[in-house]
Amino acid sequence: MRRNPRPFVKREIEAQHRINDKIFATEVRLLTEGQEPQLLSVAKAILLAEEQELDLVEISPNAKPPVCKIMDYKKFLYNQKRKQKELKAKQSKIVVKEIRFGPNTDDHDFNFKLAHAKKFLEEGNKVKAYVFFRGRTIVFKDRGEILLLKFAQELAEVGVVEQLPKLEGKKMILMINSKKK
Repeated sequence: MRRNPRPFVKREIEAQHRINDKIFATEVRLLTEGQEPQLLSVAKAILLAEEQELDLVEISPNAKPPVCKIMDYKKFLYNQKRKQKELKAKQSKIVVKEIRFGPNTDDHDFNFKLAHAKKFLEEGNKVKAYVFFRGRTIVFKDRGEILLLKFAQELAEVGVVEQLPKLEGKKMILMINSKKK
């Protein structure tokens, strides 16, 4: 049983690239900024890296010979992690909010749920509105469809209908997507 899972994660990240003494090839293609790539023995490449107080990092291990670059490896990992965080932060998470109606929903309840749906759409979420038919209320399919179409019409200024009312089992479903992106 492991006590601290963090060191395992760190080792896994460092295992992505071979650095310095961990490079097994005898000869490498060294990339340096502003110069042509050059073929060097691993020992010479490591010496060049040590002179600059940097690391020799194997970038493309499958190439013949492997491609290496001289860089500050810890700084490289830090920048990579920061870029991944930025990308993750920019991703938008789509949240689907559900609103449930009955086929005999009154005007007050309808308006109350309409206000919630407007708020959800203004926040950038999707709204899944559905009419749930319980027992013999399945006879009133047309009432449910009219209710959902009225709902979509009321939300036309803040949302776009993604899926028109469709009966799936005991539910008639309407999907509305936010106009705000």
